Amino acid sequence: MTIELVPLCEIDIVLSDPIFVGEGPSGMRLIYEVLEATVTGERINGHHKGAASADWITVVGTVGTLDVRATFETEDGAIILSTYGGRTDLASGPSGAPIYVAPRFETGDPRYAWLNAVQAVGKGTLDGTNLHYEWFEVR
Repeated sequence: MTIELVPLCEIDIVLSDPIFVGEGPSGMRLIYEVLEATVTGERINGHHKGAASADWITVVGTVGTLDVRATFETEDGAIILSTYGGRTDLASGPSGAPIYVAPRFETGDPRYAWLNAVQAVGKGTLDGTNLHYEWFEVR
């Protein structure tokens, strides 16, 4: 059995400066609020919707663990929630290594109902407060 990766979209995100929560039971926690985001692809295009999207990062040693909730509105008005977790190696700093994520989606819009069954994977790069992802549907 072979895994196929089908291009889903690219996402460009502008993040806030981090909010340092500090060292807690899960490690050092930082919150990066999403200021704006654009989604582009053959099957889905849109932008960040609302003010509640954020990356919650915990750092233990040199491993950063992501827990993200983001809401997008497509060009044609559908609302899509994306949730994803991921990991990155912070040994060389926040921009020193790729960020690997596993997005899932929720929508009630029948035009995008196919997303409810998609498991995706992605790879991101961080440059200051600019985050760029390439996401792929796993088949």
